[in-house]
Amino acid sequence: MTPTKDTDHQFSQTLQGVFSILDRVLKEYHPQLEAVEVGTIRYVGYGIVRASGLPGVKAEELLRFPGNRLGLAFNVDQKEIGVVLLSDSEGLESGSDVERTNRVLEIPVGEALLGRVVDAKAGSLTGDIPIHTGQTRAVEQPAPAIMDRAPVTVPLQTGLKLVDALIPIGRGQRELIVGDRQTGKTAIAVDTIINQKNTEVLCIYCGIGKRGSAMAKVIADLRENDCMGYTTVMVTTEDDPPGLQFIAPYAATSIGEYFMAQGRDVLVILDDLTRHARAYRELSLLLRRPPGREAFPGDIFYVHSRLLERATHLRERLGGGSLTALPIVETEAQNISAYIPTNLISITDGQIYLSPDLFQKGILPAIDVGKSVSRVGGKTQLAAYRAVAGDLRLSYSQFEELEAFSRFGTRLDEKTKQKLERGRRVREILKQSERQPMRVAEQIVALVAVNQGLLDEVAVDDILRVEKEIRQHMVQELPELSEGIENGEKLEDKELDAIVTMIQRVVDRFTE
Repeated sequence: MTPTKDTDHQFSQTLQGVFSILDRVLKEYHPQLEAVEVGTIRYVGYGIVRASGLPGVKAEELLRFPGNRLGLAFNVDQKEIGVVLLSDSEGLESGSDVERTNRVLEIPVGEALLGRVVDAKAGSLTGDIPIHTGQTRAVEQPAPAIMDRAPVTVPLQTGLKLVDALIPIGRGQRELIVGDRQTGKTAIAVDTIINQKNTEVLCIYCGIGKRGSAMAKVIADLRENDCMGYTTVMVTTEDDPPGLQFIAPYAATSIGEYFMAQGRDVLVILDDLTRHARAYRELSLLLRRPPGREAFPGDIFYVHSRLLERATHLRERLGGGSLTALPIVETEAQNISAYIPTNLISITDGQIYLSPDLFQKGILPAIDVGKSVSRVGGKTQLAAYRAVAGDLRLSYSQFEELEAFSRFGTRLDEKTKQKLERGRRVREILKQSERQPMRVAEQIVALVAVNQGLLDEVAVDDILRVEKEIRQHMVQELPELSEGIENGEKLEDKELDAIVTMIQRVVDRFTE
């Protein structure tokens, strides 16, 4: 078929249309070519990798390995990069590629983490709904500047009589929990979380290198007491790579800082920093960093100080939020002056020391009042505590010394015997079972009873039964007074008289 002028014209128009489309597409196309710096793995060890060929890498930068595995650049030397792996090393071998990401390690933060059990990278560990927060925050953050911090003025009630009365903690404080194995350190932390149920304090529990069974028990206790609605549990077990154990407390603190920046109060439990220090020592030795005292690297103090300095109370112009840190550290044979415990004692604002001797005697919580101190919390203590427990700490410490002296069989005068009897009742009233935190008003009425000598005629074995009755009557008969005490109102003489009258009525039933 012979082409005509019309068909030639149509073909020409079609070509022009195609060319115009191609021209427009080419003009709108802007190639995003980005150079990726790729290095080579030279050595693979337990939890670490040494690589070369990354001249532009920066300290703490996130690196990507085959299989989408991640690591942190720790040692940045001229010829070699020491990398801490954040996952297992399975499949990695010498000669494989490693590439820069030009990013630091970030984790998801937000409301979606509340009620969840996550790993150190804030990924779900329960196999349920994936976590989608839409926001991230760097794991390593600078601590707030001095001028951004406000005084610690609001108490953080633990629900434990001994702590709230004698070793009070404020919101924004760093209070160390220290003691030997199996003395109840984690129990104090969990009880504190349980006691925040009717407050607006959000809680983050970070388990560092713990046994899986121990973590399962903590999670079960929190769920049983209906605490997961305001709590995030971050889990790293002893089977996890040391790199994950190392970043876990920093990641937990970053989650807390997100809420603090919104003006909310947050409690972070770090359980425990002894295992954290050991994980860091293991990584450092594998990366050939020079060992110091007890083979810990020279910067172990800085590792913990830059973590705990992030706990604070922010000024009102920054939202007024707070981050309270309760780090836990384990001692050996009651050696509180060991390297890591003394480091942490010097960083924190006080310590709660748990004695294995008291624990073995059944005195729970096994807190040694003489070795425990709070350098900040006393300024935040509710007025009612100051009225009824002002000299209790000193008198209780004196009683413990006097009791030890009396065991030598020395003859004691009547006044000394009375002090010993009063002291035994004080010790009995300060006992408290696990998972049973008390309201402020209930604690106050128990302290009034023992301080005023109203329990002196009650047998020591009956003290806890009498105390339970007194607490129940306080809530039922004096509800307005109870509410005022919990709101921080001062305890007036007439109110104190009403409490004493109520206590005496209950005690009389047991002493008749």
